[in-house]
Amino acid sequence: MKISAQEEYGIRCLLYIGRRTDSGGTSLSEISKAERISTSNTAKLVRILRINGFVESSRGKDGGYTLAKAPEDINLSDVFEVLGGKLFGVGFCDHYAGTDEVCSHFEHCTVRSFWCAIQSVLDHVLSQTTLKHLMEPNNLSWWETTLSANPLLSQATNK
Repeated sequence: MKISAQEEYGIRCLLYIGRRTDSGGTSLSEISKAERISTSNTAKLVRILRINGFVESSRGKDGGYTLAKAPEDINLSDVFEVLGGKLFGVGFCDHYAGTDEVCSHFEHCTVRSFWCAIQSVLDHVLSQTTLKHLMEPNNLSWWETTLSANPLLSQATNK
């Protein structure tokens, strides 16, 4: 299981913009250089973030990219949705059915239950995490709250 490069770099670009929003706009070349991502890839990622309302751009001397919303209003589940989607989506079993049209294990599939549980945990953590949380790495109290609020996560941390 991997986070895609698009998701990783997109989150990094958003974080970089967020940390600099108060000091004015940030250029694509500045983001690209700081995050060590090609300018063309940075432009693609920032475009996705702009189209989906996470960042906005302005022209001129003090122009560049800034957050379109307050960091506490940018939910990571929304960001991941536009950058790559869910790990286990509705059509997952159709896509991995092998040579058949429908997976031969569809009715009694323990693997599907496993992926649903993993997706549930991911959805919970991402829905409880905002960009502000990532901007304040020394404040981990939100993480403890997130863990204790999900039965699957709280059981794992209490052992």
